[in-house]
Amino acid sequence: MIILSSARGAVRAGVLTAALAALLCTTATTASVASAESPSPRPATVQADVPAGVTAGVAVFDRQTGTFTEQLNSAAQFRSASVVKLLIALDVLWNRSPGALSAADRARIDTMLRGSDDTAASTFWSNNGSGAIVDRMVTRLGLTDTARPPSTHPGYWGYTALSARDTVKIYRHLLDSAPAATRDYLLGGLRQSTRCATDGYDQHFGIAGSFNRPWAVKQGWSGFSSGGCTAPTTKAAKAAKAAGEPAGTAAARTPAGADAVDLSRPALHTTGVVGAGDRSIVAVLTLHPSGTSYGKAYTDIGRLTRSLNVPGASRPAGTWIGTWGSGVRVRTQATTESGAITTLPAGVEVLVGCQKRGQQVSQPPYVNDWWAHLPQYSGYMTNIYLSVPENQVPGVPVC
Repeated sequence: MIILSSARGAVRAGVLTAALAALLCTTATTASVASAESPSPRPATVQADVPAGVTAGVAVFDRQTGTFTEQLNSAAQFRSASVVKLLIALDVLWNRSPGALSAADRARIDTMLRGSDDTAASTFWSNNGSGAIVDRMVTRLGLTDTARPPSTHPGYWGYTALSARDTVKIYRHLLDSAPAATRDYLLGGLRQSTRCATDGYDQHFGIAGSFNRPWAVKQGWSGFSSGGCTAPTTKAAKAAKAAGEPAGTAAARTPAGADAVDLSRPALHTTGVVGAGDRSIVAVLTLHPSGTSYGKAYTDIGRLTRSLNVPGASRPAGTWIGTWGSGVRVRTQATTESGAITTLPAGVEVLVGCQKRGQQVSQPPYVNDWWAHLPQYSGYMTNIYLSVPENQVPGVPVC
């Protein structure tokens, strides 16, 4: 179901002049047209561009030069959300080859890394010592800012404390020190990250949306009520979410180690490796104001990630444009009768590659027969839900 947003009228009536130029500038809201992203490498002097209201910890490490190209609050601790699944998987495989895993454990690791499955993570957490997993991996990898969940929430693996610089250490171990079989198996899972996670959240934000493949990602989210996509949120997923990454309004900030980590504001993290030969390691950990929608946080972490100096990264061609409404579907063709590929998070920015005429769509008082091609979804959405005043978006080529 599509829900009409009151912001649509404001976009149509109040920002006509600004929107005509807005394809070349970015504003702070999802009801605006974002700037086109240049595919050329960004200069090394660029600083991380943190959207208003967002708290961020950032680290980008160039493995070719052995130096950081970006560091911002890199030692700050955040609750890990699903990024801790990297440590859970490495712990399972410590002194054990992937070939020695039982079929059940292999299936759990596969779905935990590709679809960020919470049930699998909770099973390993419970079976392998809970917080002791984190303690072991801190010692093994020499992590300095990582700590088990606070004493008030021992079963919440998503409350593990983690920093951007420690996240880089985890990936450096995986890439440079772990046995080749372990490295190839775990990175193989991260390279196959599915757009829709098993809990129904669209997880291709940040790194996955900002750069062309090759990349491998492990994302994290906590404190949101819905995240788009078409995957169902099952009872099992909801139960696992309660144990690992609580949705909605999480617990309040608890009283040192992980006890000082903010557990209240919505968290969204993107981590992984980017470029040929896995040249760059990227860690972007973020907290957002209470009540922030998933689409807004998704957009903000995308803008932040796109601002970074990431050696070896290739940036996708197209124009980033805001959307409005909820339940907006991406379809296989430019018609409402064609199959639905997914549902967009409400108000998220999308990368538009080109546009063409298709079936006329009516959402009173608007009527539009132009459709936008979204290359990152390999599908189309009606232009009626793009936050621009014209039916045909200026500056976007015809398909």
